[in-house]
Amino acid sequence: MANILIIDDERSIRNTLRDILEYEKFKIDDAEDGATGLELLKKNTYDVVFCDIKMPKMDGLEVLEKMQEMPYVPVVMISGHGVIETAVDALKKGAYDYLEKPLDLNRVLVTIRNAIDSSSKEKEIKTLKRKVDKQLNTEIVGESSAIQNIKMMIDRVAPTDARVLITGENGSGKELVARQLHEKGERANGPFVEVNCAAIPSELIESELFGHERGAFTSAIKQRIGKFEQASNGTLFMDEIGDMSASAQAKVLRALQENRITRVGGEKDIKVNPRVVAATNKDLRKEIEKGNFREDLYHRLSVIVLHVPSLNERKDDIPILTDYFLKQICEQHGMLLKEFTSDGIKELQNVNWTGNIRELRNIIERLVILCDKKIEGKDVKAFANPGIS
Repeated sequence: MANILIIDDERSIRNTLRDILEYEKFKIDDAEDGATGLELLKKNTYDVVFCDIKMPKMDGLEVLEKMQEMPYVPVVMISGHGVIETAVDALKKGAYDYLEKPLDLNRVLVTIRNAIDSSSKEKEIKTLKRKVDKQLNTEIVGESSAIQNIKMMIDRVAPTDARVLITGENGSGKELVARQLHEKGERANGPFVEVNCAAIPSELIESELFGHERGAFTSAIKQRIGKFEQASNGTLFMDEIGDMSASAQAKVLRALQENRITRVGGEKDIKVNPRVVAATNKDLRKEIEKGNFREDLYHRLSVIVLHVPSLNERKDDIPILTDYFLKQICEQHGMLLKEFTSDGIKELQNVNWTGNIRELRNIIERLVILCDKKIEGKDVKAFANPGIS
């Protein structure tokens, strides 16, 4: 059942539309002026809005302009003054349609149905756009000296083909650094291929990296192209490299030395040409001492080492990061933009960010969903560590 808002200063119009639409099983709210209508729009969710153009105090076009700052709702402008210039102006300012009074019942119902379909498609498009934006958004946010140094190093290293080892805690933004190295380099038009070495079982990591031939093992029902081949002429980002098995390390070392790989179950050498960027949250020198990581592979990977600072090392960036995530999250959830008070920001800076940027974003999303328009220090204290007392 769709929710519809009617904004019109004529009571007879509001009552007539209400009677017709409630008979058709729609849920109706109405407002006698633009200001009241805007207040209802802030408090409730509507599928379609009917708005008169000629109203005292605030006319319909002004209401339409203010609605552009809110989550999308199709607006049907109605008027007893059938002036083509007015209709064109309304459509230019974002109206879904324009109807003349006296309103035709069939036209009203068809317009509602089409507007609801349009809104549904608009939401689908926005959902897809958010997914794409999330994949494409590689901006490194912050102005602290540590972040400025990272950005400077990326600008210097990206145009080369030098292998890079990125170190840092979980959630600190190592993948963003890898993507920036790719996008600012000569291989930006090539593929960016990511593999999480910690997420793949040791018995499958070689197949994932180098591919396999059909029949190489029980479940190998067809040939598979590995990540090294997929990333040729692009960038191969090997995340959590410190968790790779010893046998896979040996084959990766050969691939880096010779720019050749052999698929599992295959005999033919295949030439590959990816730029390899690796990342880890472990101290690889200690892993070498323990015998868990090959020293020769470490030296192959670490031509350049970039250390991403933890959030606790760059708390001056928290206000900037908070503003960035706040806008992003409110848009994703279709909410009006919220804001943190100064004591809210201060409380965020007091948190021990063991999960770094990822944890900060999650907490901001939680606060956006659970709090009112202004997010205060007491809100941060209440929701920053749920279930922990």
